[in-house]
Amino acid sequence: MEIVSSQMESAHTVFTGPPGATPAHPPRLPRPHPVPRLAEPVRALPGPDGVEEFWDEVRRLGTPLVGPDPLGGPEHRAVTFLWRGTPATRAVEVLPNKLGDPRDPEGNLMARAPGTDVWHWTLRLRHDWRGTYDFHVDEGIEEAGPAYWRRLRADPRPDPFNGRALPRRWGGGPVSYAELPAAPDAGDWLPRPGVPRGTLTGHRMPSARLGGERRVWLYTPPGEVPAGGLPVLVLLDGEHWGPRLGLAHLLDNLIADGRLPLLAAVLPEAVDEPTRWAELSCRPGYVAHLADELLPWAAGHLPVTADPARTVVAGQSLGGLTAAYAAVSAPHRFGNALVQSGSFWWPAGEDAEWLTRALAAAPRLPVRFRLSFGEQEWVALPAARRLRDTLRARGYDDSSYREFNGGHDYLCWRTELADGLVELLGR
Repeated sequence: MEIVSSQMESAHTVFTGPPGATPAHPPRLPRPHPVPRLAEPVRALPGPDGVEEFWDEVRRLGTPLVGPDPLGGPEHRAVTFLWRGTPATRAVEVLPNKLGDPRDPEGNLMARAPGTDVWHWTLRLRHDWRGTYDFHVDEGIEEAGPAYWRRLRADPRPDPFNGRALPRRWGGGPVSYAELPAAPDAGDWLPRPGVPRGTLTGHRMPSARLGGERRVWLYTPPGEVPAGGLPVLVLLDGEHWGPRLGLAHLLDNLIADGRLPLLAAVLPEAVDEPTRWAELSCRPGYVAHLADELLPWAAGHLPVTADPARTVVAGQSLGGLTAAYAAVSAPHRFGNALVQSGSFWWPAGEDAEWLTRALAAAPRLPVRFRLSFGEQEWVALPAARRLRDTLRARGYDDSSYREFNGGHDYLCWRTELADGLVELLGR
C-alpha cells in the first residue's frame, strides 16, 4: 500500500491500489446465522378440495402473506412466500435478497402442501424488513450437484401474485419486492401531481481517460439557478438510476418539499459487469475521469458549482467503494461521499480491505462520509464496521454510519439515497 501525491491535471491525492489483478467476486463466506424459518405458514394451507378457494383468497390479499409473530412479539412478523406449481413442478426455491446462504441452497427450498399445487416458505422477520426476491422453479432439470443449482437459478421468476416490482439490474424481467409495515417509506420516488419537474437528458461524452465514448445522463432542476452555481450529485451506475429507477422524480419531490436545494445530477454509465469490475475498484484513472473529464464536461452543459463542500459522489456496492475512493483521492473536487453497501472487503485475498488500511495510514482529509449498509449483508458488514471505526479514530466526526434491515438491494438503496442526499446537501 502506498499513498502518493500526483501531478495530474487536478493535483489529486492518489491512493494507489494493490498491484496486479484481483478476484472479480466478493469473498465466499457462509452465512453466520441461519435464515429465521418457521414451520407453520401465516394462514392454514388447503387440502386437495380447497385449492381454488385458497388461491382466490391469495389473489385478493396479494403476496407474500404477512401475519403476527407466532412468538407474540410486537416487532416481528411471520411472512409466507407462495408459489403455484404445475404437474411438472419438482422443486421451487425462493430467494429474498440476502436471506439465504449460497453454501446451503436447500435451506431456501419451498415445501409443497400434500395433494395440492401450493408451495410455501415462511420466515420470522423484524417488522422493518424490506427486500426484493425471486422464485426459481425446477420443471425437469437433469443436472446434479453444483450444476443443478446453477441451472435452477438461471431463470429467475417474479411473483405472479405481487404487483410490486422494480426493474432488474442489467435488464431482464422485473424483480418482485416486499415491505413490512415499519419499513421506510419510498413514496418520494413516485411522481406527484403539481410538483415542478426537472429534466433528465441522455448524452454521450468522449473520454481520453477511459477510451472512446460514454453515456451520461444529466438532471436539470426546475427554477432559477442560484448565485454560485448548482450543487451537484455524481451518481454512479447512472443508466439504472436515471432512466430506469426514476431519479428525477425523487429530486423533483425533495426540491419541492424544501428538503434539498436546487441541484444538478450527473449520472455516468457503468457499461456492463466486466467494465464495472475493471473500473470501479480503486482505479486512479477512473477518478481522473470523474474529476478532470466528467465534471468539466457537465459544467459545459449546466452551471454546476466547483465547491467540493457542495459536491456529492455517490454509489452502491463497487460504486460505493469507488465513491469513497474518489473523495479521498480528489478531496479538492468531491467533499462528500454517499456510500451505500460499499464493497470495502475489496480486494478478496491477502490485500483485503485495502482502502480502510490506506485511510488509517493517511491524515484526516476534508471529506464527509455518509455510510449505510444492510443488516443482512453478512459478507460486507464486518469490513463496513471496521471502516466506520477507522473513520472515527481518524477524526471524521462529521460523518455518519447506519444499518438498515435489508440486503444488497436497490429497494433499500432508494430510500438510503434520498436520506443521504438530505443529510449531506439539505437546507
